This record gives sequence, structure tokens and C-alpha cells, in this order.
Amino acid sequence: AFMEVSSHAIAQKRISGLTFAGGIFTNLTRDHLDYHQTVENYLKAKKKFFDDLPKKAFSLTNIDDKNGLVMTQNTRSKVYTYSLRNLSDFKGRVLESHFEGMLLDFNNRELAVQFIGRFNASNLLAVFGAAVLLGKQEEEVLIALSTLHPVAGRFETVRSPQGYTAIVDYAHTPDALINVLNAIHGVLEGKGKVITVVGAGGNRDKGKRPIMAKEAVRGSNRVIITSDNPRFEEPQEIINDMVAGLDASEMKKTLCIVDRREAIRTACMLAEKGDVILVAGKGHENYQDVKGVKHHFDDKEELKNIFN
Repeated sequence: AFMEVSSHAIAQKRISGLTFAGGIFTNLTRDHLDYHQTVENYLKAKKKFFDDLPKKAFSLTNIDDKNGLVMTQNTRSKVYTYSLRNLSDFKGRVLESHFEGMLLDFNNRELAVQFIGRFNASNLLAVFGAAVLLGKQEEEVLIALSTLHPVAGRFETVRSPQGYTAIVDYAHTPDALINVLNAIHGVLEGKGKVITVVGAGGNRDKGKRPIMAKEAVRGSNRVIITSDNPRFEEPQEIINDMVAGLDASEMKKTLCIVDRREAIRTACMLAEKGDVILVAGKGHENYQDVKGVKHHFDDKEELKNIFN
């Protein structure tokens, strides 16, 4: 069984009865601070997982993340590393990148995958490393990786008849937003504008709101700040928290449209052939959570309605 172990589960000792054959550390970024309060507490919670691994287990850690070796410094398990940048046990490179996928090199063997972005290359490398450490043959793992499909709402591409591309992604943290925008720029290589539609969830970590807006503006030519899942907060107040992180020149690139449908429609009106629209924050979700009621809303559906 493979399990994504949340920092909450570690802190609350919900995994205490389980014995793990291994663990993978991908990265650590600002998230769940409404629960952990500080990044240090969040880091300690994740590190405890590796501290508690038995001697016969393995730890596979991403040394491209500055906390990669911090996580494993006190573990009794056997430590292995993976990286897209540094010498490591499992070494990867992105050879080519398109909106349809990437050509990768893992341990000097090429493979084509249907995923986009360095963050996906890094995650696939972690899967490759873990599978090999669990006794699978490299060749067998590479064939399996080449057949994988991205899940709904994660860098999902929708082509418009007008020649621009819309991407629906679940990115709802500053780091996730940076990753997706970097992936888009990696494909565009300066040949087209990026228009980002983004919001922030209500009743969650308020500290990330101005950072989300800042990162969206930094990685885009135009930004439309809108409503995500406001839950029990007022959408306009969430938007106000986001734009509080922007200076006057950044505000010139930014529109605020509370209605998410209108925000997406406006982005489509601004887009020209060769441009990319990123609709971030909800991904696979087909609802908006407003005052405890889930109303049907699907970003991909909205885009397709506009295109038809």
C-alpha cells in the first residue's frame, strides 16, 4: 500500500500503528499553517516520519529541496537521494518540454511522459527511485511511467478554437502556483502571454493570500483575482487580503472580478493566439463552497462553454 502521509496524521500520531517499508520526501513549502502555526513546527512534523522509520526501511529524499537532507539527518533508515540538478542516486533531466508532455532522462535512460513541468519530472523521478528500491527492474518501471496519464485538474490542457491554450490546475499554495507558472513558461519560451485567474480559499491560512497574488503577478502578464471557495468568508474580503500584497505597478497588471465565471470569461476575451490562460485553485473540483453550500461549478466546463 502507498500512502500520502499528511503532517496532520504525523502530529496526531494517526500512523503510529503502521510499519513503513520506506518513505519519500518531495518538498516542504508554506502550507497548513492554520494548524501548525509555524513553518518550523510543520517541518518537525514531517521530519518525525523519517526519524521513526525502522532500520530496514529506506528514505528517498529530494536534494533539490533545501530541507531534503534535514529530513533524513536523524533517520535510522537507509538514505537514498534523487535530483534534477545535483549528483544523486537517482538523477533526472528534462530533455524536451511541450504542452503534450516531456522527454526525460532518468539515470541515462530516455523516456517520454504525458506530464508537463519540472515538478512533475521530479515527482516521476521519485516514483522511479522508489520502485527500483522496492525491487522492480529499471526497464519495467520506465515502461510503466510512459503509460501514465495525468489526473483530472492537474495541469489539464484545454485548447481553444482561437489558438490559445487554457490550463486548469489545482494549485492553491504559493509554491504550487510558482511550479505551474514555471512549467508554462518552460514550454512557451517567451512566445506568448500568460493570463492567470486565481483566488484563495476562505477559512484557511490568511498569510498565504498576499503571497499568492504576488507570485501570480510575478509569473504572468495579466492576473485576474477572483473567488475560489469562500466558505464562510466574504469573497471580496479574501480578494482584498490578496491585493494587499501588491504594489502600484503590480496592480496595473491586475483585475479583480468576484464572480469566477466572469473572471474566466474575461481572461478568454484578453487571450490571443499563442497565449496561455491558467485557471488555478480548484482543478478537479466541480463545486464552489459558499456559506456551507456546495454550488456546481467546474473550471473546465466553464472554459468549454466559452469555446463553443
